[in-house]
Amino acid sequence: MTKIGVLGAGTWGMALARMLCNAGKEVQVWSALPEEIDEMRRSRRQRNLPEMEIPAAIGFTKDVEKVCAGRDLLLFAVPSVYVRATSRLAAPYVPDGQLIVDVAKGIEPDTLLTLREVIQSEIPRATVVTLSGPTHAEEVARDLPSTIVAACADLRYAETVQAVFSCPTMRVYTNTDAKGVELCGALKNIIALASGICIGLGYGDNTRAALITRGLAEIKQLGLNMGCLAETFSGLAGMGDLIVTATSQHSRNNQCGTLIGQGHTAEEAVRQVGMVVEGLHALPAAMELARRYQAEMPIVHAVEDIIHHGVQPREAVRQLMARDWKTELG
Repeated sequence: MTKIGVLGAGTWGMALARMLCNAGKEVQVWSALPEEIDEMRRSRRQRNLPEMEIPAAIGFTKDVEKVCAGRDLLLFAVPSVYVRATSRLAAPYVPDGQLIVDVAKGIEPDTLLTLREVIQSEIPRATVVTLSGPTHAEEVARDLPSTIVAACADLRYAETVQAVFSCPTMRVYTNTDAKGVELCGALKNIIALASGICIGLGYGDNTRAALITRGLAEIKQLGLNMGCLAETFSGLAGMGDLIVTATSQHSRNNQCGTLIGQGHTAEEAVRQVGMVVEGLHALPAAMELARRYQAEMPIVHAVEDIIHHGVQPREAVRQLMARDWKTELG
């Protein structure tokens, strides 16, 4: 039986833990929050997934050494801002050659490392595979059919993860362009914020379709300038994840953007959403990457202006619509 340790007990970590357990894997979950472990042990519920019952076979621990010991695979499912601290905490207990799967999405603002690279820098003796795609936890927790991408430069490890996570409700594809997959996962959250802002402003489907399409073009341009594969951006981790995050009621970034479009500050919007809004954390790195790799990213810049420079959303949209004319093809 495949033994899996899950670091992080949020919605995504617990939805995957349940899926893996139901697929016959031995699963143990760790959280940095002792009260979270106590509550889930007692209620067999994750507070943000109240309709999902946690299988009795899933174990819980407050001991990071225990969750890392003797595991075929470690699943990192903590929010992006905690990936380095969690990696550093777990590092002394991770054996040589350990396979780690990262499902958090983001880019570290100070180093511009992807989260896979952050984990690798803290645990260099491990192999890290990125798992990303259009997969809201709320739907995975209900066993609705979903697809995802396992990405690693060494295809063998991506295929190992593909075998572990594949089940009747989850179809897993592989990709060797790990950097491209991670860029998509981080930057689509910013475009989803913009999509939510458009909803909050009362704009319609035309606006959102344009925003999503041009947002993907921005992400792709940056990725190509960084040496990523063009095909990644039209795949599940690119177009697929962007569509679901920019349109779904389950998307925290979409919800947060809607509130901002309605006139709330970013801080007020985050409080109302009640969970981590990754697009806000991705903005500083996106701005610096755009500058460093000379990628034109006007939608990302507009979100930055709204969040950090006091530009009113309607004015930001007016400025986007008034930009110089150009061809769509370059």
